[in-house]
Amino acid sequence: MNSFETILVLLALLAALSVLFQRSRLPQAVLLVAAGLALGFVPGLPPIKLEPDVVFLLILPPLLYYAGFNLTWQDFNHYRRPILLLAVGLVAFTTVAVAVVAHYFLPGFGWPLAFVLGAIVSPPDAVAASSATQGLGLPKSVSVTLEGEGLVNDATALIAYRYAVAAVVSGGFVAWRAGGQFVLVAGGGVALGVAAGYGTAWLQAHVREATTATVISLLLPFLVYLLAERLGTSGVLAVVFMGLVMSQRAPEVYSGPTRLQNASFWRVVNFLLNGFVFILIGMQLPAVLRGLPPGNLPALCGYGLLISAVAIVIRIVWIFPVTALVTFFRRSTGDPGPPLISWRELLVTSWAGMRGVVSLATALALPLALADGRAFPQRNVLLFLTFAVILVTLLVQGLTLPWLVRRLGVHGETAAADRHEQALRLELATDSLAFLHDTLAPCTAPEVLALLEQRLTQQIDLLQANADEPAAPGAAGPGPGQRRHQQVLRTDLALVQHQLGLLVQHHKQGHAEVETIRKLQRELDLAELDLQTQLEESGAVGN
Repeated sequence: MNSFETILVLLALLAALSVLFQRSRLPQAVLLVAAGLALGFVPGLPPIKLEPDVVFLLILPPLLYYAGFNLTWQDFNHYRRPILLLAVGLVAFTTVAVAVVAHYFLPGFGWPLAFVLGAIVSPPDAVAASSATQGLGLPKSVSVTLEGEGLVNDATALIAYRYAVAAVVSGGFVAWRAGGQFVLVAGGGVALGVAAGYGTAWLQAHVREATTATVISLLLPFLVYLLAERLGTSGVLAVVFMGLVMSQRAPEVYSGPTRLQNASFWRVVNFLLNGFVFILIGMQLPAVLRGLPPGNLPALCGYGLLISAVAIVIRIVWIFPVTALVTFFRRSTGDPGPPLISWRELLVTSWAGMRGVVSLATALALPLALADGRAFPQRNVLLFLTFAVILVTLLVQGLTLPWLVRRLGVHGETAAADRHEQALRLELATDSLAFLHDTLAPCTAPEVLALLEQRLTQQIDLLQANADEPAAPGAAGPGPGQRRHQQVLRTDLALVQHQLGLLVQHHKQGHAEVETIRKLQRELDLAELDLQTQLEESGAVGN
């Protein structure tokens, strides 16, 4: 079996495992890494090496863009303080802490090499965290902070990694120069990303064809990442901030068909890239083990557990005292800022520190030789320790995080969001009815006008009933107004699905042209998707 056939097998395995994701409460990243581990030891299966260039140039840009696009600029800006404290402060703190432990406890690790290890394992993985917390209903303050941290911390760690490796290779390191360079690299990446985001929005506003707009949205993250790296700035931050700007501008510049096609396309891309990369992470273990000196595995396993414990504990040590300090300054200065979060939410945030693909890719990107031609010291050991930290954090934190969330009772407050949604729906329906009477009535047939008026009036009555419904303290489940709305959605969905079934029968019997069948199916498919989305958001699926 050649490498191409192996990739096809992995994609087929990914599709099969997706069925398990729907029935299992285990995080997706954990299942995929476990599957990759099992595949890595299958005899006769050709190894697929996770090349750093593939990760940084082909996998990371689209994943970062998609995550930035979904986060939204408004949320990122609102929670920028906790995000930066984690993405910059915690990454630097973890790098130093791991370096100190590695220097004093791991044989053969001088300070430069110890800082290389610290920089490699310091950034938690955004994909692994979102996989572990998906569907848990976390408060917005926690979910946005974790997503924002995962987007920005890679840049901090990669810049630290670059200077630590340079210190090992050349033997020299100037702290003040590295700090100044960090500001230039990070600031340049942010500036380029914001400029690219507004430039992309202007370009997309002039592209009306959905397929072309979708292709542009796929290509630009790669181009912006490459441009940023060529200019010596952070490609990670450039792509992230381009995604954030586009999330803010997309409702204005994208047409309806483009939004639908973009959403479907990017969900598929994100699913394939995420799944593929976690399977590949698991498959790297045999190659990592083959590169180790014989007889050193038991000791290295102990060192791996030690570094993993440091990475896990140091996150807790940072989050609680820093949050207390920030709270003290906010109260003393009267700074409102984002709402303060409880110790339960802090504990969940501190436990969501799973490592992933960026750590492994940076370890694999270590140079083979120093400036004088000697082999890079402890390279295979660094690879093993990185893999150990990834595996331990994914299994220990990834498997226990859902249980911890349920045990602590950490759930998002949906009442305010629901009220805001209902109010906006009611405003849209009310204004539409006024627009129908004031503007469209003179040019609309009376029977059509009466039909549309009846439909809008019914919608307004349902929304008002739901809005006027008293909220009982501690009440679980939808109230009468919400139940009526869900019943309308279910009935409408049943009618749409019945019509789809009739179209299938007409197609089988040859009673209609295929082009006509397809056109009507698309209209009904869009209606079905809209109704199913509304039911899912109202919590009515499966009830």
